[in-house]
Amino acid sequence: MSSLVLFDVPGPKAKRRQLIGTVVGGVLVLALLGVILWRLNGNGQLDPSRWAILFDPAAGVPQAFGSALLLTLRIAAVAMVTSTVLGLLLAVGRLSEHRWVRIPVTTVIEFFRAIPLLVVIFALYFVLPGFGISLSAFAALVGGLTLYNMAVLAEIFRAGILSVDKGQREAAFALGMRKTQVMTLVLLPQAIRRMLPVLIAQLVVLLKDTSLGFIIGVFELLRQARSLVEFFNSQFGNIYTFQLYVGAAVIYIVINIALSQVAKIVEKRTRSSAKAAGAAPPALATSTIDTGRAPGV
Repeated sequence: MSSLVLFDVPGPKAKRRQLIGTVVGGVLVLALLGVILWRLNGNGQLDPSRWAILFDPAAGVPQAFGSALLLTLRIAAVAMVTSTVLGLLLAVGRLSEHRWVRIPVTTVIEFFRAIPLLVVIFALYFVLPGFGISLSAFAALVGGLTLYNMAVLAEIFRAGILSVDKGQREAAFALGMRKTQVMTLVLLPQAIRRMLPVLIAQLVVLLKDTSLGFIIGVFELLRQARSLVEFFNSQFGNIYTFQLYVGAAVIYIVINIALSQVAKIVEKRTRSSAKAAGAAPPALATSTIDTGRAPGV
């Protein structure tokens, strides 16, 4: 039986066109990169003495970036855990058969999905004090990230659960499992394996969104880079701005790549464990009804 594909397999001419397009695109990208480096070198931005500031403990840049990185990771870790737990609960609530549960949960999910994250952070930090609830900048940022991402993750969880074959659910109910057991033992383990790449991608977005704390004065990486730029500009003029912002960007890139690699490892292990479980030989069961003989005869 032939498998269905979304497009025809390219022939020799199509492959040659693809190769030519790839080569031309690569040349254009390299040319653009060369022009950028040439312009940066002409402005003195590639001078090694300027980049040395990023590694000079006497200037305090490594220490400042280190403390900002720890704060960024702490914000991201708290928001990741809380948004994942709440998102899972909301997904289960939206799949509930009870309208009094499903409708309010759906309203909450759609509300926070529709509001920009920056507006949520502003509301927590600037609006809530008017009602007698005062949050620190850290709590407002974590709360905003949690409220927004829990709604997004809830839809990811819901889509993953619905992607599991209905026969799995029906078979579990036929075995006498309760709804909670069907969800936790049958549906969620399969759904999580399927939606793990999307989950990790959303968590990477969450990590990058910590930079919005810049608006309310949280000294995460971006705010710390801006603070260092202001300090060095007042002392030496505008000579380290590019290097400091690039340093912060590189830290973000390294963290996100590391998180993506961890996701790939976890995904690979979950798939291999699932394959191993599926390939395990079934238990030997001899039935006297089928064979007409007693076991062992």
